[in-house]
Amino acid sequence: MTQKTGHALIQDYLRTLDSSPGVYRMLDANQAVLYVGKARDLKARVSNYARPSGHSARIARMIRETASMMFLTTRTETEALLLEQNLIKQLKPRYNVLLRDDKSFPNILVAKSHGYPQIKKHRGAKSEKGDYYGPFASAGAVNRTLTQLQRVFLLRNCTDSTFESRTRPCLLFQIKRCSAPCVGRISQDDYNGLVADAERFLQGKTTTIQANLAAEMAKAAENMEYERAAALRDRIKALTAVQSVQAINPKGVAEADIVALHMESGQACVQVFFIRGNQSWGNRDFYPRLGGAESPDEVMQAFLLQFYDDKPPPRQILLSHPPEDPDLTADVLSERAGRKVEVLVPQRGEKSDLVTNALRNARESLARRMSESATQLRLLEGLAEAFELPAPPRRIEVYDNSHIMGTNAVGGMIVAGPEGWMKNQYRKFNIKGTEITPGDDFGMMKEVLTRRFQRLLKEDPDRQTEAWPDLLLIDGGAGQVSAVEEIMAELGVEDIPMIGVAKGQDRDHGKEEFHRPGRRPFALRMNDPVLYFVQRLRDEAHRWAIGTHRAKRAKAQMSNPLDEIAGIGSARKRALLTHFGSAKAVSRAGLADLQAVDGISAAMAQKVHDHFNTRG
Repeated sequence: MTQKTGHALIQDYLRTLDSSPGVYRMLDANQAVLYVGKARDLKARVSNYARPSGHSARIARMIRETASMMFLTTRTETEALLLEQNLIKQLKPRYNVLLRDDKSFPNILVAKSHGYPQIKKHRGAKSEKGDYYGPFASAGAVNRTLTQLQRVFLLRNCTDSTFESRTRPCLLFQIKRCSAPCVGRISQDDYNGLVADAERFLQGKTTTIQANLAAEMAKAAENMEYERAAALRDRIKALTAVQSVQAINPKGVAEADIVALHMESGQACVQVFFIRGNQSWGNRDFYPRLGGAESPDEVMQAFLLQFYDDKPPPRQILLSHPPEDPDLTADVLSERAGRKVEVLVPQRGEKSDLVTNALRNARESLARRMSESATQLRLLEGLAEAFELPAPPRRIEVYDNSHIMGTNAVGGMIVAGPEGWMKNQYRKFNIKGTEITPGDDFGMMKEVLTRRFQRLLKEDPDRQTEAWPDLLLIDGGAGQVSAVEEIMAELGVEDIPMIGVAKGQDRDHGKEEFHRPGRRPFALRMNDPVLYFVQRLRDEAHRWAIGTHRAKRAKAQMSNPLDEIAGIGSARKRALLTHFGSAKAVSRAGLADLQAVDGISAAMAQKVHDHFNTRG
């Protein structure tokens, strides 16, 4: 008997459903999740899919592919919405709106674990003691603000260990970016006053700061302290500069995110502007993956719930389009924030102007991206034609190795597709094979490709995801291509086209030769756009591999023998190095001397002594 699918299958499920709120999943014949949805009334919502007509092309296609469904009931619709977003994030269904950028946003941290607080950039969990200000749209926005804050408030950015070890002021003091608290050039009370001013600035209370600085400057001039007056004048100038570099400084909006959505030709761009302390802290654009024919309110709701999944929402979110269910969305965001969050679509005034500006940016950003995508698509079509591929590749993987005389060897993989570089897919491989001769590029490539495709075969043997490449580019000639062909044959993956990119006889850029299994090498004409495209791919792989190698080499050079001992953390390592002066001296120390170090117990001293004295 033929198994039911589509409308008939969904009709059968209706008999077992009630009107509870919950989440449903639609799965294809391979049990891959096609779509995750939530409902206030599961039976009513799912019954819409049982109708044989009246659906958009996207929904109709999804229904046809549905071979089974799964259901989870919840107590409330809010719980259903939260569960839906968790499942979308985890499963990444093909027909859901999906936010593809999962980078965290940087903050400014005024660290309070030291008597002289440090100001610095921070990204990630807010576990360090201190006050956090953000989010900022990018590292560049944070760095610009930090530089200006240093000019105005002269706060230190050095680490605590550097602070404790200094005996004279550093260069930042000389160029008037730090007050040199490390060597007592400013009292703790005066320094903490600067910290308080900096925090007032980050909270948007700039008028009082400027007035105080002006009063101090006038008083210094009156007392003929002209050097101090000039320094205060420079700080006032820097404060004016940091205020002027902010693109938008709304007077009536102290804390808000401006979220604007523009949709066109099946694509979407969401612009987010961050307003904190009545200042703009930058903006970021996002391009969520659409399932097909979503409405703006669907896209807006999905974006908000995914965007604020791992970051606290501000008190106010100003939107260009209302979410599908504004009240429910506001309730969920308020629950995550632990306070009330307003979700507004302003119609007039300053807030409306802010949204209009963000919407213009979204429209222009999407136009640029669509233009770039069209160019990229033409290049992929040209690549397919030049190398006789069955279709333009949607995922190109490029591999390269980097090492110095075989040491600190790494392999690098970069990925490109119709939307350009797919940097969240880049991978690095620390070469682990002990049987590989130092400098054996073939051996290193074999290890990299074996690890890459063994994992793919394990995680997705039926090739249901987009993780499988359509083309492999290898930095090398006939020998490398032959070796890669052999490796892929051993793995049973012989249907992925591969191309070796080798320098010509003169090793000149522009005279590359291309090698394919079983075919004669050939070259492209010098001014062919496809040639430049392949060069960029190869150069990006080389940049990624050599950058990874340099990072590994630098880490090896900075490693300390004490790091290898279990139980020796930063505090004990510092105590040992302070007491003995170097790791080498620690390795030569007697047991009694080790026990004399503060914080080193008899058992730990024995462990350190054994580590250095019982090696075979």
